[in-house]
Amino acid sequence: MNQDKIKEGVRLILEGIGEDINREGLLETPDRIARMYEELAAGYSDDAAAHLKKRFHVDNNDMVMEKDIHFYSFCEHHMLPFYGNAAIAYIPNGEVVGLSKIARTVEVFAKRFQLQERLTAQIADAFMEELKPKGVMVLIQAEHMCMTMRGIKKPGTRTVSVVTRGIFDNNESLQNSFYRMLDC
Repeated sequence: MNQDKIKEGVRLILEGIGEDINREGLLETPDRIARMYEELAAGYSDDAAAHLKKRFHVDNNDMVMEKDIHFYSFCEHHMLPFYGNAAIAYIPNGEVVGLSKIARTVEVFAKRFQLQERLTAQIADAFMEELKPKGVMVLIQAEHMCMTMRGIKKPGTRTVSVVTRGIFDNNESLQNSFYRMLDC
């Protein structure tokens, strides 16, 4: 990550909106913003495959779900946050992944400039490519600040995206099991 470019960009934005970049309250703002982006956009230097390598053998292949995985991301269109939670279920193929690694996989993709639809698909695809389960289903619900604080200004509006892969595709019974587990 190029901290100097981020700092210069912040200075240009501040000047562009008419601020005095030498004002006491803004002197350290470019540096703070650069450090913030290093944390909030850490997903560009992280690899989901590395997290999904920690696996354990299982004798059954019953559905595994982790839900209420909170995340924060940035809308790539407006550079404003969107945040919410994810639910991921998969049918193992002889192996399960460590539970914390499921949430870490969400974080890898959430900590990038994103579209919610792409985020949902990237998580599902990472599971299919790395864990090779029989199938995976991902549901994300999020509130987008670009809908809340600008434009249409509709706070509380949630966007829901769902992706199915493998045996979840076109399997209404498995999908209904997923939705029932969400309510547990």
